[in-house]
Amino acid sequence: MASVKHHVIIGNGVAGNRAAAVLRERRPKDRVTILSAGAFLLYDRYELPEVLNGRHDWRDYLVNPPAYYDDNAIAVRRRCLVTHVDTDRRLLMLGHREEVSYDTLLVASGGRSYLPVGLRESEKLFNYFNTYRAAMATFRSLTKGGTAILLGGDILGLDVARALVSSGRRVVLVPSVHTFSPHKVAADKRGAFFEALERIGIEVTEEEGVERVEEGKKGKLPRRVVLTNGRKIDGDVVMPFYGLVPAVEFMVGSGVDIERGLLVSPELNTTDNRIWAAGDVCQIWSEEDKAYRFYYGRRNVDAMGEVAARNMSGEHMAFKSTVDETLSLDKKGQIQTEFWERN
Repeated sequence: MASVKHHVIIGNGVAGNRAAAVLRERRPKDRVTILSAGAFLLYDRYELPEVLNGRHDWRDYLVNPPAYYDDNAIAVRRRCLVTHVDTDRRLLMLGHREEVSYDTLLVASGGRSYLPVGLRESEKLFNYFNTYRAAMATFRSLTKGGTAILLGGDILGLDVARALVSSGRRVVLVPSVHTFSPHKVAADKRGAFFEALERIGIEVTEEEGVERVEEGKKGKLPRRVVLTNGRKIDGDVVMPFYGLVPAVEFMVGSGVDIERGLLVSPELNTTDNRIWAAGDVCQIWSEEDKAYRFYYGRRNVDAMGEVAARNMSGEHMAFKSTVDETLSLDKKGQIQTEFWERN
């Protein structure tokens, strides 16, 4: 008789939950545990712009009702921060000094917002939109007619920007090399896409760097961005969107190969044959590019969760992206991208 195995998933996002569902289907007698640093069950982050239109009950964003996890015998342990992975003993160390053993491990911890070095000292002045709590805090700081200053403008940030504009807020974009990321846009094409943003009401500054971010002057708006050319922009909130940094700190010292993210094979296996990775946290070997690379977008992340789970449970399956990474303009001059899930 086969022994009961314990499959542990670090991360409560799309990849982790998809993997848990597939593992439960394929290994009905095994244990499946999701470890989440946050307090909520899986909710739809792509729908968070709806808070701008008054949708404020966090339960409205849940992907599955709480009973789903009990009915499917998927243990979700919230507020559990993994601090270290001991691959020799197959143990996870948690922030509250508990140890959790695993037979197979999936790292699906996602990423956090990247901040350029020069802006890190101003972090307490920024607003974000990547979690429910962050979105609600931004909503409370930005009434209708208020001004949001977006720095960088990666493609997910621009999705938030167009939601802000459509809900009656003013948006000023300070572009950078990260604008439109992860799309790669040639220098001579950027102007056409900036014009498309301006057509929907996003104000785009000249491509100047950010000198500093500071609190607003007395009697003025609460935030001020000073550009390298000396121009000052006042707003209610400042929101950085410079792409993501994979959350892999707890894997340092584990012996698993890390570059920017965890390096994995097309089967999503790390250099440890009991550990897989999925989502924004991993760089997947591309035979076509002859290099490790990131794949973004909800559809990719969901597919990674399934591929990892199938391989964790004995199958041999390679990940293949089906997402079109092209950034284009339609006949009306509107931006088209598969990374905007609410199109």
